[in-house]
Amino acid sequence: MATHNPLDRRSSLKLGALAVLGLAIPKVGFTNNTSNLFIPKTQDTVPEHFPNIPPEVISEVVGKSHFDLDAVKALVDKRPELARSVWEWRFGDFESAIGAASHVGRRDIALYLIKKGARPTLFTFAMLGHYEAVKATVEASPGIQQTMGPHGISLLDHALNGKRMQNSMTVIENENLERTIDYLSNLGNASGPDYIDVSPEDQQQYLGDYKYGNDDTDGFTIAINMRKLLSLGPIGGFGGALYKLGDNLFTYNGAPSVQITFDIENGVVQSLTLTDPDVQVTAKKVS
Repeated sequence: MATHNPLDRRSSLKLGALAVLGLAIPKVGFTNNTSNLFIPKTQDTVPEHFPNIPPEVISEVVGKSHFDLDAVKALVDKRPELARSVWEWRFGDFESAIGAASHVGRRDIALYLIKKGARPTLFTFAMLGHYEAVKATVEASPGIQQTMGPHGISLLDHALNGKRMQNSMTVIENENLERTIDYLSNLGNASGPDYIDVSPEDQQQYLGDYKYGNDDTDGFTIAINMRKLLSLGPIGGFGGALYKLGDNLFTYNGAPSVQITFDIENGVVQSLTLTDPDVQVTAKKVS
């Protein structure tokens, strides 16, 4: 009469349940046979962030999605899941690859990413001129048109930026984009908060480097970005836009929890203080 090993039976049942979930344990977990061990194909050691994709690759995909279709294709054709890349620039300013293409009006990059599995958003549909999708979303979620996109860029501005490639669009595509722009404009509140304007002359007083520590990287650079707005970034690096809330008071890229105040004495900026929910840093103006 055949006998049954209870341990073997339990193991078999366990493996069967795990297999249903796609979680069956590799053979290497039950044997000393090292021939089953994973061996990287092109290097001697497993990559630092494995099994996560290296963060510099994610950053590159999102960055290049602003302007370089060929570079995006080179990355995403090899690894299609990168079409869904999301990067946090700083202070909670999250941006996806398709979000990058959307706010700069790169219709070609956005459409390519969608074909590769990217998840289009309301901002994407606004830029593409998908009038019916935008209208249906606003009607289903009243007030959603006030939601800001990456870098604090409004829904209406996404639609307006869709005109960037209008010369390569069909007549119907251009008409739908104009319908989308008109619809969002008529809502009256799809253009974002009413921040205080800062004239080019007033911007000048804030520009320069600010230090708060001994390391070379302990500080900020206040500059003017491509949208002609004040920006804050790491010393020597590009930064996110600053939006003025009051006298010498700004918020970073529309992030409500981040505020920057400038201390001015006798008409000259002396320092800035950056405050978020967990950290407060005061940096002295050094140039």
